[in-house]
Amino acid sequence: MKLQVSHTTSYSFDPPVASLVQSLRLWPTDYAGQSVATWSVTVEDSAYERGAGFRDGAGDWVETVSMRQVGRATIRVEGEVETRDLSGVVRGLREKVPPTAYLRPSPMTRLDAGLRALAAEACTGVESDLDRAHCLAQSVARAIAYESGTTASGTTAAEALAQGRGVCQDQAHALIAVGRAMGMPGRYVVGYLHSGADGAAHQASHAWAELWVAGLGWVGFDAANGCCPDDRYIRLGSGLDAVAAAPIRGSVSSASEERLDVEVRIREEGQQ
Repeated sequence: MKLQVSHTTSYSFDPPVASLVQSLRLWPTDYAGQSVATWSVTVEDSAYERGAGFRDGAGDWVETVSMRQVGRATIRVEGEVETRDLSGVVRGLREKVPPTAYLRPSPMTRLDAGLRALAAEACTGVESDLDRAHCLAQSVARAIAYESGTTASGTTAAEALAQGRGVCQDQAHALIAVGRAMGMPGRYVVGYLHSGADGAAHQASHAWAELWVAGLGWVGFDAANGCCPDDRYIRLGSGLDAVAAAPIRGSVSSASEERLDVEVRIREEGQQ
C-alpha cells in the first residue's frame, strides 16, 4: 500500500520565548515492512538552525533543531511510504541495541501487583512466546478499555490498569510491562495509522508495542485495534516508553503560555 502523510505541529508562545530546542524523531526508516519514497521535515514561522543528526541504536534517525525568539513555530512533515503486511514482524531494521536492553523498567511501564497478576493470568497454560504475546495483548485490551480523554500524558501503565480505561499510549505501556513480567523484552513504537479496525480514518499519530518473540524477533501488537501492525501502519521510531520514543521532544528557555495544535492526514495513493 502506498500511503501519503501530511503531519503539521504548530506551537504558539505568549509571550515569545528566547529559545526553543527540539529533538525530532520524524523520519521513518526503510526495513522489510516499509520503503520510504519521499519524505521531508521542514520548520516554518521561525528562524532556526538544524543541529546534529544521527541514527540511534534502535535504528531511528534523530535530528535537533534550535530556534530563537519564538512566538510561533510550525514543523511540517510530508511524504510517501510504501508499506507491506508482514503480520507485525519487524525484519531488516538497522539496530545495534540487544533485545535484553528492553527488559529495563521505565517510570511509565513500572510493574506493580496488578500488572503482574494480569500477566500471570493471561499466560496460564500458554507455552510458546508468540502465543503468550497474543494472549497478553488481548488481556491488556480487555483490562484497559479504549476511552479517549480518560488519561494524561504522564499516566503510568499501573494507573491505567487500576482505572480500567485509557488510550493507545496506556495500552502500549501496559503491554510492555506485562511482557517484561513474563521475561519478554518490549518497546514502545510511534507511527501513523491509515485507518482503525472499523475502517475509520485516524487524524492523529498512533502508538503500539513490540515484543521480542523467540524465533521471530520483534513483533508488533496494537492492543487498541486488536491486531498486529499491517500495511496500514507507518513505523516512525521506538523507545522504552512514550517519553523516549516521542516524535518531538523539546525544552524552552523561559516560562510562557504554550498552545499546541496538531493535524495529521494519512491517505492511500489515489484516494481523494
